[in-house]
Amino acid sequence: MAEGIRSEAPHAAPAAPHSTTSPAAPPPGAPRPSAPGAPAGRARAPHACAPRTSALRTAAHGIRDFHLGSDPGLGRLRSALAAGLAMAGALGIEYLYARLAGAAPQDMIVHMIIGTVIAMLGSNALAGPSVVANLRIAVFFPVALFAGLLPGIAVAGHEVAMLAGFVVVMFAAVYVRRFGLAYFFYGFMGWMGYFFAAFLHPQVSQLPGLLVAILLATVWVTGLCLALLRNRAGNALRHARAAFGARARAVSRTAAALLAAESPRRRERLRRELHARQLGLAETALLIEGWSTEPGALPEDWSARALRRRLLEAQLAVEAVAHAADTLARQPYEPEGPRAAAHAIAQALGRHRYAQAGQLARTLLESRRSDAPDSVRGALPAARQLAAAAATYTGLVGRVPAPGAAASADTDFEPAVALSLGNLPGSPSVAKDVHARGRGWNPLRRVPLSTRQAFQAAFAGGLAIVVGKAISEQRYYWAVIAAFVAFTGTATRSETVIKAGHRVLGTLLGIIAGIGLAHLTTGHSLLALTLIVVSMSTGFYLVKVSYAYMIFFVTIMVAQMYTLLHEFSAELLLLRLEETAAGALVGILVSLLFLPTSTRDTVNSARAELFGALTELLEGVALRFEGAAVEDADPDALAREVDHRLRALALVARPLTRPLVWRNSPSYLRERLRVYAAAARRARVLVPLASAATRTQTPTPLRAHLATATRALAAATRDLTSHPDRAVVATDEVRTSLAAARASLTAAREAARTEGARAPRALLPLHHLCDLLDDLATAPVLHRGGPGVVTTVRGTVCGTPVTDAPVGSVEAAGLTERQG
Repeated sequence: MAEGIRSEAPHAAPAAPHSTTSPAAPPPGAPRPSAPGAPAGRARAPHACAPRTSALRTAAHGIRDFHLGSDPGLGRLRSALAAGLAMAGALGIEYLYARLAGAAPQDMIVHMIIGTVIAMLGSNALAGPSVVANLRIAVFFPVALFAGLLPGIAVAGHEVAMLAGFVVVMFAAVYVRRFGLAYFFYGFMGWMGYFFAAFLHPQVSQLPGLLVAILLATVWVTGLCLALLRNRAGNALRHARAAFGARARAVSRTAAALLAAESPRRRERLRRELHARQLGLAETALLIEGWSTEPGALPEDWSARALRRRLLEAQLAVEAVAHAADTLARQPYEPEGPRAAAHAIAQALGRHRYAQAGQLARTLLESRRSDAPDSVRGALPAARQLAAAAATYTGLVGRVPAPGAAASADTDFEPAVALSLGNLPGSPSVAKDVHARGRGWNPLRRVPLSTRQAFQAAFAGGLAIVVGKAISEQRYYWAVIAAFVAFTGTATRSETVIKAGHRVLGTLLGIIAGIGLAHLTTGHSLLALTLIVVSMSTGFYLVKVSYAYMIFFVTIMVAQMYTLLHEFSAELLLLRLEETAAGALVGILVSLLFLPTSTRDTVNSARAELFGALTELLEGVALRFEGAAVEDADPDALAREVDHRLRALALVARPLTRPLVWRNSPSYLRERLRVYAAAARRARVLVPLASAATRTQTPTPLRAHLATATRALAAATRDLTSHPDRAVVATDEVRTSLAAARASLTAAREAARTEGARAPRALLPLHHLCDLLDDLATAPVLHRGGPGVVTTVRGTVCGTPVTDAPVGSVEAAGLTERQG
């Protein structure tokens, strides 16, 4: 099944897969609506329970779906638990060691802080599933920390040398990231080692005790992450599959809400939400594919290739539900009409009532068009599409995935995306090949991103030292930290600006909460330590939701630390806010003026990669239409590559969808992203259709026309790869390719009529794709504040659908897909 195993669908009937053209008969005694097309929401499921039990079950499923869908693979939860337990254990171990060694109170504090830092960073660095790789990483934790600690001790007492060394260490900490993900954490540990040496002033005589403290913390966090909290591939894959089901139900719930919405404004908001949820579903499928290649992840006799195929089938079914709901939402609502029936089906899917959804879908599919009232007859095709997709999905849910070929068939299997510590890669992986803005003579423009960011971090750190010392001679390091961290995990200048702003906002809100909590924990050391651990765990859990949440809890933790040290005061936290704001401002200015990586350049690069993946997918589909074997063209793998490139584009374009960037139109870019996603979905729909078309051994003229049209569309996407998004008109090559595609589609329709066959199902998505590519090739020029001159593009005016387009026509269908 889509989510993996039957236990994920406890209410699913053990039915065979339902054909979208020949639905199975309903079970005996199943309830039927009063009239064809009538809302089936009043029909009880075959196994309906009492209303109260059903409501409790629905609420429980809703809570579980929210938890699983918001944290696919439970990576955030594991990270939070690992960080909390690692820091709590490190605090206790270092305290006991210091007491047994008879260390002075100041030495005890140094040991506890260093042990906590190693536990915090190490719990993240050891998040991978491989024990050998994690041991290899952990061995160098002490080396990395001493690489910063020893130079810091050497320059202690020489302020100028210490400040200059600070800048050099910041450069090195970022530069080493180019050698691999482990060096990201090594660089951070080396930077923290220098930081502690510079501001805590340990003596050379304390080095043996520090070495023991560092080794104890390393052994503790390594044992914890490899034994108790090991990120096992099998568990991660199972949780990711469960998240896929949860996100699929979220798409269905949003589709049901869209079908029930009456206000145009609410419908538009729900369309945006539906688009975001579909992207989230594809993202979870990518996560599953990444985990499926890890040793021991797949159950026995499972195949990664078969799992990919099953996920694609389920994803296509869910997206068909969303597409049909978007089409139906433009039709008038009739209490006894197809839109109401479709709403009941989508609602049952979203509430985990698969048996009921399948029954309602079969009932709607069996209704005859002639029995429907004239006022709703035009909405029946879209309602049937939704019902057929729902029947397909419930059929998939009721089956355990076929093992497919044995694991030996996956020897050449390559996932579309490689995971990074169990997560999908971030924006730096997309922007790594984008050159910095600036004049051509600047030799640093074309160096790798990690090297440019090393220069940026060093430059920003130096300026932050100057500005921070002007505010406070003792606490200027807060400004340095804010400037340095602004270049961690970011790739473009917009991301850096947003992260720096979130740091200031989180600090401000954290100070308000920290002052209140500090008064409550004063004199209660155990309570303060507990709050420190809980705050950091919660911060790690929410950091991927928003960096501001992380800093909010970090600020609370800082307030509690000063409470334990008997140095807390509201003035001290306000000074932290001033220094943080100054450092964040320095980071913003450096990111904008010194070797800036443009967000728009990165978006254009990701857009070109998306069009390149679309080109390969369409060429693979054309080969399948021509009768090529899977070895010659694997559209499943190419479809996943398109999803990967679409996610990368949405990721780097996210800052531009907010009204924070100068000379930017968020609504325009959001609309364009929806068009890109629609084009990717239409291309993905062709994959099973092309595979089904090759069941006959001899290629027919009809299939030849389909292959020619698909190749013409591939040529159009190839030309669009270098086509700027702000052009007014498309290139002649794009226009010629699209015209050739339309001519081939017309010839395919005529060939089907000549052969006495039904029009192939691939015609409609190919027509959709023609219109979408035409739209992407022709766009209004962006001026300040948004699009400028209005350009008419095949039934649309500046992205607004023409309302008088005939319902059911190719143009109207294209508009629906463009919006959805």
